[in-house]
Amino acid sequence: MRIYTKTGDLGETSIVGGRVSKASVKVDSYGTIDEANSIIGIAITYIPESEVQIKDELEHIQQILFDCGSDLSKKEGMEERRPFKVTEELLDEFLPAMESCIDAYIQESPQLERFVLPGGSQASAFLHLARTVVRRAERRVVALSKEERINPHVLKYLNRTSDYLFAAARVMNYRLGVADVEYVRSPKVFREMKKKDANS
Repeated sequence: MRIYTKTGDLGETSIVGGRVSKASVKVDSYGTIDEANSIIGIAITYIPESEVQIKDELEHIQQILFDCGSDLSKKEGMEERRPFKVTEELLDEFLPAMESCIDAYIQESPQLERFVLPGGSQASAFLHLARTVVRRAERRVVALSKEERINPHVLKYLNRTSDYLFAAARVMNYRLGVADVEYVRSPKVFREMKKKDANS
């Protein structure tokens, strides 16, 4: 099977229901999700085989990120003929488990007082990189939502995924015996935030 079609040589690409410019916000949105997915794939290769749970969680995230990209690659209105894959029922099934993992990994990791820089172990560094690209994808999807109607559940999943990747990056450093890299000019913002929360 040939993977080249030559139909995109003039700067357009096919989506479900038509063709659009490769420079469109739509293509940028699902393309950025694909970029994040690829980085998660790299991160998985640096995670020890013994960390079965985290590897399984990341692979599951990859599956749903692919669903997110699929939902965004439809022409507006096509969801009536091609239903969205990321549904409220799907999020109700999987987000509580993801949030439980986030809470558990934050609890296991050392007390966070200052901002941390992406880095430490290779696994953690790539998880941080994936996190930042997911955030960029989220921004792109928000921009797309100003132009056309989108699946709102995609935004919710992206937002929670970036939180998960941050927590996973920190717990991987901890489990590998590598310290987080603190931002040296950061005040103890998280301790201050907790005090503010307690007084609110």
